[in-house]
Amino acid sequence: MNRFCFWAILNLALLLGSCKSDNKEIFVNAEPVVQIRLDRIEAMPNLPKPYKIMDFKALAKHFDSLAFDKSQTGEYWPLVWEDDSRKNYDQKTFGMYTAMGDIRQGKNHYKGIFHESLSTMGTVLGASLVGIDKSEQGGENYVGMLKNYFNSETDWNIMMNNTSPEVAMLGGGYARDWWYDVYPNVLFYGVANLYPNEPDYEGLQRSIADKFYAADSILAGNYTYSYFDYSTMEPKESWICAQEDVAAGHAYVLYSAYKKFGDPKYLKGAKSAIEALLSQQENRFYEILMPFGAYVAARLNAEQGTDYEYKKIMEWTFDGTSVCREGWGVLVDNWNGYDVSGLVGSTLDHGGFAFLMNTYDTMWPLVPMVRYDQRYANAVGKWMLNASNALKFFYPYEMPNDHQTLPELKAHTKGVIAYEGLIKEAHFEEYQHIKAPVAIGDGPHWIDGNPDVSQFSVYGSGHVGIAGAIIEKTDVREILKLDCLATDFYREKAYPTFLIYNPHSEGKMITYHCETVEKVDLYDAISHQLIAKNVHKSSKIEIPRTASRLIVEIPADAAIIRKEGIYYVNNIVIAYK
Repeated sequence: MNRFCFWAILNLALLLGSCKSDNKEIFVNAEPVVQIRLDRIEAMPNLPKPYKIMDFKALAKHFDSLAFDKSQTGEYWPLVWEDDSRKNYDQKTFGMYTAMGDIRQGKNHYKGIFHESLSTMGTVLGASLVGIDKSEQGGENYVGMLKNYFNSETDWNIMMNNTSPEVAMLGGGYARDWWYDVYPNVLFYGVANLYPNEPDYEGLQRSIADKFYAADSILAGNYTYSYFDYSTMEPKESWICAQEDVAAGHAYVLYSAYKKFGDPKYLKGAKSAIEALLSQQENRFYEILMPFGAYVAARLNAEQGTDYEYKKIMEWTFDGTSVCREGWGVLVDNWNGYDVSGLVGSTLDHGGFAFLMNTYDTMWPLVPMVRYDQRYANAVGKWMLNASNALKFFYPYEMPNDHQTLPELKAHTKGVIAYEGLIKEAHFEEYQHIKAPVAIGDGPHWIDGNPDVSQFSVYGSGHVGIAGAIIEKTDVREILKLDCLATDFYREKAYPTFLIYNPHSEGKMITYHCETVEKVDLYDAISHQLIAKNVHKSSKIEIPRTASRLIVEIPADAAIIRKEGIYYVNNIVIAYK
């Protein structure tokens, strides 16, 4: 008997042995979850080339060891500095360069107060996700220092991209670009989930949630504005187009607040914000917030019994049909033999312009989303394979010299800083001879006098820990093991859960390494089958061709109970409807 027949017979035996008790069912002829196809992802290659998946976890740890080392030497180093201006909180904080050599930044420029939460919070979040305790590192509490971004002195009373409006003209935010005012709060909620005992954090989280709830109530389903003044509590318009996908950011923070505090008004606000997003008739994807809307909609459906049809949020995230920031979405293309599919950014600007941070951060909501809606397992699995592979093109030591703008300066990156973007048609005149794809950055465009080296992105590189926490390679080429719990913040108790997608045209056997120390059964939440029993440390499992498994490590020989379409083990959900 071959091994495929063995597992088929085992699963049949389990199904035939089903029983019912107390209006609960154990393994009763469950049908496999039918997958939802997204045309944009279907158009991506099954086997992207050239193929190499970086060790993102090791890279994240290496980045942290250098970026937070004040003793680093060399031109443009160190990247971190102390800010003792004591804005908003009577404590010192820290700055982290947005880009290498950025002339606006450092302790000797603008009194050292110009630093962006996209960089500082992003680096703290990324490092924490790969197991580094940023609340006690070299005698510093970098987690506590983030409180200075809570703008109490301006009466906004939310996290902002800067600690003070004094330097707002140098970067985004402060009633200039709505996503810059909202996303720092999403980042902060992510950090707070990892440090639930950090002093003052709970109070700040409540203040932010109260502000977002009040803002959503005032907006009353109409997010057609350029920004919202959280001090006067008024929506306003400017030269920037309306950013309706900010509703997704409000929804993410509010639902996180509901899961943390249990206040029903936060649940009401999360639903209201999602409904505002779903009421849109056209794609308003602007920067990064749209995919968080898909995650929240999936969780609300799974946990709160709502019935939001949010496929269009997924399509808006990927399709590049945005009418606000024209063409914003996910690339599907091959540039001179380089598959760049999966990268997030503009599908139109200069033939395509992808960004490092946006690609990393889109992984944050979409991988855990599959736990709550298994119908998107194949789509997310295939996208992740393409995106994970293409990320290496941003890194100067991974990209051939003739496809990057500053190969002669890459030693300054010390192997941990990537270019900000990847472009098809170089927009600097001196780089127009370089054939696509071109690793490049916008730093020299931000302010006159910014050096060429500012094309290397510290802010984007610091978010690598998101990928480092999620992505693990298996012993079969092009098959990744994706941790669905790593960025699933404010969740209920769950067993280790991994999405594994097989892009090959035939079934593949992989070696599955368990996270659980004790013996486990491996349950597939897509086929609703036990595919291996009494596993200790590792087991060979089959992944069907061009399909996924959503593996949940449950205690060996535990009873699987189905009630009202949801599957439980020991009262812990292992598969939603």
